[in-house]
Amino acid sequence: MGSPGIVDAAAYVPAMRLDRGAVFAANSWANPALRGLARGSRSMGNWDEDSITMGVEAARRCLAGRSRDEFTRLYFASTTPPFADRQCATVIAEALSLSDQLATVDLGNSRNAGMQALCEALRGEGSALVVAADTRRAKPGSVQELQYGHGSAALVLGNEGVVAEVVAEYRLARDFVDQFRGSGEDFDYRWEERWVRDRGLRSIVPGLVKGVLKKAGVAPGQLARLVLPAAPPRMTGAMAKALGLPPEAVQDGRLGDVGDTGAPHPLLLTVDALAESMPGDLVLVIGFAQGGIALLLKATENLPQWQRRNAQRLALSPPRPEKAYTKYLSFSGLLPMDFGMRAEAEAKTQLSAFDRHRAELTGFAGGRCPVCKTAQFPRSARCVNPDCNAEGEQELVLLADEPGTVTSFTQDWLAYTPHPPLQYGLASTDSGARVLMEFTECPLEHMRVGLPLRFVFRIHAIDSRRGYRRYFWKGAPAPSEVSAS
Repeated sequence: MGSPGIVDAAAYVPAMRLDRGAVFAANSWANPALRGLARGSRSMGNWDEDSITMGVEAARRCLAGRSRDEFTRLYFASTTPPFADRQCATVIAEALSLSDQLATVDLGNSRNAGMQALCEALRGEGSALVVAADTRRAKPGSVQELQYGHGSAALVLGNEGVVAEVVAEYRLARDFVDQFRGSGEDFDYRWEERWVRDRGLRSIVPGLVKGVLKKAGVAPGQLARLVLPAAPPRMTGAMAKALGLPPEAVQDGRLGDVGDTGAPHPLLLTVDALAESMPGDLVLVIGFAQGGIALLLKATENLPQWQRRNAQRLALSPPRPEKAYTKYLSFSGLLPMDFGMRAEAEAKTQLSAFDRHRAELTGFAGGRCPVCKTAQFPRSARCVNPDCNAEGEQELVLLADEPGTVTSFTQDWLAYTPHPPLQYGLASTDSGARVLMEFTECPLEHMRVGLPLRFVFRIHAIDSRRGYRRYFWKGAPAPSEVSAS
C-alpha cells in the first residue's frame, strides 16, 4: 500500500455570473476607479446556496460509484460557515449519507483553511474527504466586491488509485496581516494593495517555493505547473519566469470568470491543473495566508483514466449571466427588499421534529415496499401503492442521486421566496417516488412537465430572527437541459 494521495477531485461554482460592468455602473458615482476592475464576471450563489450546500455539491461529484462507508474522515474548510456553533462537516456528512462512524472536522479562520485541511487529511489513515467552500461577502462598491467569487472544491484522499501523489510539503507560519475580519464583523478589512504585494507575496512566496523544492530535491525547471491563486496574474507570470517556467505553465487563476473564492481556491485550481496535466508532471500548489503552505504533487499513470472518466464534470457548469446588481445585493443580505406581509411568516424550526426526520430532510432517504417494491417519500410503515397497501418496515432508498422529472408545477407570485416567483410542484424520481418540492435554477420559460431533473441540496428557509437555516433537496434542470438552453 502506497502513501496517501489524491484519488479524486471536483469543483463546483454556481452558474450565475455577476457582470462586473453592472457593479461598476451602479457604483461609479462613488468610486470611478473601479472601472479598471469592471471586466468579465464573477460567480454568485443563488439565495438558497451557502458554504454547506456548495460543499455538498462539490463532494457529490466525487462520490459517484464509491461506497459511502469507505470514508473514515471528513474535513470541511470555510471562512464563511453559516453557523458559529453547529458543525458544518456533520451536516455535509448526513447530506451525503456517509457512515455515522466518521470523524468530522471543521477548519476556518484563514484563507489557507482549505490547504490546511488537505495537509491534515494526508496525515491520517484510510480514505478521507476534504471539502472547502466559501460564499464571501464584501461591502457594496468595494474592490473586493468585484474580486471575490463563490465556489467550492472537494478531494478524495486514499492509497489506491492515486492520480496525484504528494512529493513534499513545506510551511511558513507568519502573522502577516494583509486582511482580516473581526469576530462578529460582516466584511473583510484589506490593507493597501502594493504593501500586500511587496511586503507579503514577494517576501513569503519565494521562501515557500525554495523550501519545498529543496525538500523534494527538485530543480525549478522540472516543474510543469504552478498554482498560485493569491497573486495577480502579472506577478504569477513574473515568478514563473524567474523559476524558468514557460507562461503556459502558470495555472489560470479563474479571476476573470469566477473570482477569488477564498479557502477553496487553491483546491479549485488544483482540480483545473490535474485536468490539464500528464503523468509525471510536477504541480506546485501554493496557499498564501498567515504565511503559506506549498504542496508539490506528481501526477501518476492513473491520471489519464481519471480525466477520461470525469471529462464531463471537470468542466464548470455553463455560466448564466446576471446583470441585476440588486439581485446580488438581496441574495447576499445586503439589501433588505420589501416582499410584503407574506415574508413575515414565522420560520422557527422545531428541532425535536427535525431530529426525528433527519434522514428524510438532510439525506433525502425514502422507503421501498418489501412486497411490491414501490418507492415512496417519506418512508412509512404502509405502502402508498393502492393495489398493495402492505404494512411492515420498508427498505431504505437514497433518492438524491436518482434522475427525476417534473410531474406538475406551479409558479406562484403570491407566496414568499427571496427569488420570486416560488416554483414548486411534484417531482418523480427514477424509482417511482413522488415528492412535493421546490424547483431551483430553472428560468421561468424553461419550466415544463416532463423536464428532466437532478436533485440538489439547498437552503429551504432561513430563520433570520434566530440565525437558523433549514435545508432540504430541490429539483434543478438536469445537465443536459442546462447545456441545451
